[in-house]
Amino acid sequence: MLVATGLISALIPLIYTAGRAMVPGGLRWDVGNRDKPLPVPAWASRAERAHANFTENFALFAVLVLVAHVAGKANDMTALGATLFFCARLAHVVVYTAGLVYVRTAVFFVGVIAEILILVQLFR
Repeated sequence: MLVATGLISALIPLIYTAGRAMVPGGLRWDVGNRDKPLPVPAWASRAERAHANFTENFALFAVLVLVAHVAGKANDMTALGATLFFCARLAHVVVYTAGLVYVRTAVFFVGVIAEILILVQLFR
């Protein structure tokens, strides 16, 4: 799940790069210095913010999964937490990009709960 979650993070830029490609000069802007903002579709901006949020949350998830593994605390509950986190973060990118505000917040907290499931196992 850690690797799969990392792969999602690596693929998210394809979403907002597609949005940039839709704007005249967008690909040139993408490979340039990006000195001026590019007027992209709202969904592309949301996808970029979803990626930033994903990156912020991925670090803690990775630490929890790796520590659980190294400490010999990995079990069915940590596997459930990791799977739940993966699904929640994938759903978060989709609903954030789609602009579903309240659903986005709910899905975000599912990911937090998933991390808590893993964390609790470290102290058992």
